[in-house]
Amino acid sequence: YPLPEAQLDRFLFKVVVGYPTSSELAEIVSRTTAGAEATTDPVVSGDELLEMGAAVRRLPAARHVVEYAARIVEATHPESPSAPSLIQKYVRFGASPRGAQAMVLGGKVAALLEGRPNLSAHDIRAIAPFALRHRLVLGYEAIADGVDADALVNAVLERHPEPEAVD
Repeated sequence: YPLPEAQLDRFLFKVVVGYPTSSELAEIVSRTTAGAEATTDPVVSGDELLEMGAAVRRLPAARHVVEYAARIVEATHPESPSAPSLIQKYVRFGASPRGAQAMVLGGKVAALLEGRPNLSAHDIRAIAPFALRHRLVLGYEAIADGVDADALVNAVLERHPEPEAVD
């Protein structure tokens, strides 16, 4: 059963994972129906994991980049003057503040993984589909017309290009 919107909003991202191929499905079945127990080795300690989370939060985010994330979330609301026509037509409720938080935190992780010392508007755009696709409540018209949340997030991103860097 689908989760209520308030429950979905608590997930940081929604990653779309396609159905496995026949060979992948056969491998899944083989691994999960045999008597062998899976073994794992720790990659990091609990303390290291907590420090990684703290490092993400310490990464600088310029005010104009945070404001960009806020503008994108605002544009997901059909009553917003900055919303594209597709949002106005197909969305019942836009993303919550958690959507902006997810874009900023996810963007900071992306920056760190690429070895960059700060969050950029490019990071916000790259993370937006993962952070917003499950936070839009679509109307029946979207379902009837075959419009999905990814198309709507893309419409918002097209309407709101990256801001110019501020010195």
